[in-house]
Amino acid sequence: MYQKILVAVDGSVTSSLALQEAIKLAKQLDARLELVHVYEDAVYLVDENYFNYEELLKTIHIRGEKILTCAEAMVRAAGIPVETKLIPSNNERVAGILEAEAERWQAELIVIGTHGHSGFSRLLLGSVAEGVARIASVPVLLIRGPKE
Repeated sequence: MYQKILVAVDGSVTSSLALQEAIKLAKQLDARLELVHVYEDAVYLVDENYFNYEELLKTIHIRGEKILTCAEAMVRAAGIPVETKLIPSNNERVAGILEAEAERWQAELIVIGTHGHSGFSRLLLGSVAEGVARIASVPVLLIRGPKE
């Protein structure tokens, strides 16, 4: 069955639910996990006198590291082998980055949370999970977040 499971984490409640499900699955299958956090670039067209772009990027990077550290601690507490990867989006689609990482790491399953938006809100917000499900070369397990 699955021995290498990639889990997308973003620090949200939905992401935490996906991680919990991946941990259960990894325990049952004696699998290893790779936790991936993709952080998006903060592109602002403002005067640098009012805004320190380098400081913002540093803050975003540090937040991503904290998200991965917390998620990694959960996995290690469960006794599951784990790797982590922090990836800047560099203005690329997050779904494509996750698919490329799954391919590079030779993941056999991708686990990702979904907010389950539909209609106009889905159109406005987009869906990383939906994008991953559409392009992934391996199975994708979508974990639904809490109803809002």
